[in-house]
Amino acid sequence: MSSQFLEDQTLAITPLGAGDLIDRAVRFYRAYFRTFIFIAAVPVIIGTVVSVAWHYAAREIFTVGSRIAPAEQVIYYLFLWLGTIIIWITESVATLAVMGGSSRNFVRHLLFAETISFRATYRNTWSRLGGLTVASSIITIVLSFVGVIVFYIGAIAAALGIMLVAWAFSFFPILAFLVSLAVGMAVAGGAIWLFFLLASRFAYVPQVMLVEGRGVFSAIGRSASLASGNVKRLAALFFFTLFATYSALALFYVPLAWYAWVNGIDFFGDPNSVPPTFEILTQLVSQTSLILLSPVWMIGLCLLYVDERVRHEGYDIELAAARRLGDIPDVPEDYINPLQPALVSSGVNPSPTKGKTGSGFTTLDLR
Repeated sequence: MSSQFLEDQTLAITPLGAGDLIDRAVRFYRAYFRTFIFIAAVPVIIGTVVSVAWHYAAREIFTVGSRIAPAEQVIYYLFLWLGTIIIWITESVATLAVMGGSSRNFVRHLLFAETISFRATYRNTWSRLGGLTVASSIITIVLSFVGVIVFYIGAIAAALGIMLVAWAFSFFPILAFLVSLAVGMAVAGGAIWLFFLLASRFAYVPQVMLVEGRGVFSAIGRSASLASGNVKRLAALFFFTLFATYSALALFYVPLAWYAWVNGIDFFGDPNSVPPTFEILTQLVSQTSLILLSPVWMIGLCLLYVDERVRHEGYDIELAAARRLGDIPDVPEDYINPLQPALVSSGVNPSPTKGKTGSGFTTLDLR
């Protein structure tokens, strides 16, 4: 086996903290940079083309002479907002589906030192495309709904808390400000924790479907059972990717803002005053940052999935057994096989062992 494979194997099967997770994801990304860029680019490029087309359609539909009427301008921005939401949901579904295909490729890399490739990832995705699309749609819609609910509950709770503090400490404005700030930060932290607590239950659905061969709803239940105790690491991975994405956006937008300033483009005013070229450049900048940073999120979730199974199920032992002993031999249908493969055959749904349910058992049936 190559030294690169041995290093990747060690990185993947060592229990990871939040900092270790980000470090391993970035190192793995750097080792296979070009491959992951190609893998992440497909759904994002398609989304970019649709987004640019949507912007052009909006300009054609809502253009009246040289300027746009105020009421129509509101409809114009609502139209753009609706398109952005639809395109974002579609891109998220596609990215989650591709993430499932990459997770199978990732585990095969650990087992057999197979090269992580664009073709293998999309072949795996195509093999379970229908189920991955359904599961990814459920995850995206549920988490979007949960995010909105948690945000508004947090905002209302923070507003009420700040109002009560301002009333209680009205005699000491500086103290009222400091306590209000502390209350607001505490409520924001609690809302973020609650969101990631719920989101973590869906974190491994694509990976479970492709690695363990389960159906959509079985994979959701399996993901929820694996997700205990990973809120901190999932949040750390999310915020690292978010800050890195916005840092890349800021870096790319600086020359774009200079271009707008030099050419006198007012992109906060009349939509018709913004040249189509500038809109295309804006879309390319935002989508390029997604192409560059989304593989870190993809790799991080694959590492988290393997790490959870290593922590709770001795998955490192199962991977080692599969590497040395090969596939588990078939037994007659009349017998109950207590062993399950570390990586199921593509498209095969393993039947659960009778009398054994839940994630408390490893694929070797050991606690």
